[in-house]
Amino acid sequence: MHWLRLGRGWPASSASRGEGVGGIVGPVRVGVLVSGTGTILHAMVEAGIPVAVVVSDRPCVGLAVAEAAGIATELVARESFDATFDRDAYSVRLAAVLVAHELDLVAMAGFGTILTEPVHQAFEGRILNTHPALLPSFKGWHAVRDALAYGVKVTGCTVHVAGLSVDTGPILAQEAVVVLADDTVASLQERIKEVERRIYPAVLRHIIDQGSSQP
Repeated sequence: MHWLRLGRGWPASSASRGEGVGGIVGPVRVGVLVSGTGTILHAMVEAGIPVAVVVSDRPCVGLAVAEAAGIATELVARESFDATFDRDAYSVRLAAVLVAHELDLVAMAGFGTILTEPVHQAFEGRILNTHPALLPSFKGWHAVRDALAYGVKVTGCTVHVAGLSVDTGPILAQEAVVVLADDTVASLQERIKEVERRIYPAVLRHIIDQGSSQP
């Protein structure tokens, strides 16, 4: 794994309690956003990440994973999945829920809704995401398919601070995955997910430990 930037200089949150990650002393409260099966969430729980709440934009298995682990859950359901969807209004609702839980970090883990300014303003520089490619290459929803179609020999996984534009923001860590001659989208995606489930919790743990190690 290639570490690029970690642990220092994160903006303070409205719930700041001293020095450390984002000006925090004491337990770091992490919120996780899910939309699917919750495999990344499960990896975070197994790694001992202090997940305070799991929030989903739709009913999904990820909420059941959280409940089984004794983690609080919130369903902030989308009103629609077509052109009538009011993304800004949804982001306002979601931001209110996340702020109410006094979170220090927000980790997007397979979350299917692109968020707008209300969430990014509430948690400026403190929203993390993972992407199945070596950013800035192959942005977007079909990164694995696009990498195969382009014929690259190496792709990988990126953990980054989420920017307002999709798949932008400072890169925290990357790890390469070799593309095999007989790879399909499914086989390559699964190997990338194996890396993702390892390095994403590792990045979170590094950030949390950096904060808790401060006086």
